[in-house]
Amino acid sequence: MDVRAELTEFLSEATGDRIEPDEDYFAKGLVNSLFALELVTFVERRFGLVVEVEDLDLDHFRTIDRLTEFVRVKTAA
Repeated sequence: MDVRAELTEFLSEATGDRIEPDEDYFAKGLVNSLFALELVTFVERRFGLVVEVEDLDLDHFRTIDRLTEFVRVKTAA
């Protein structure tokens, strides 16, 4: 399974909704700031990366597309 598909599955299961790749699930109220911590933990564990303090910009995590790009950049580094 690719990064985008895994993120889509995780977020869809967590919210109970189908999430589109460019949908801002924070702005739509599908998730909250507490869920952001769960999302960071999932990304770190699933993709074997460390989300540094300077990476904790909500813009990296707002949409599946942005989060997919973030994971790709971090895993390529």
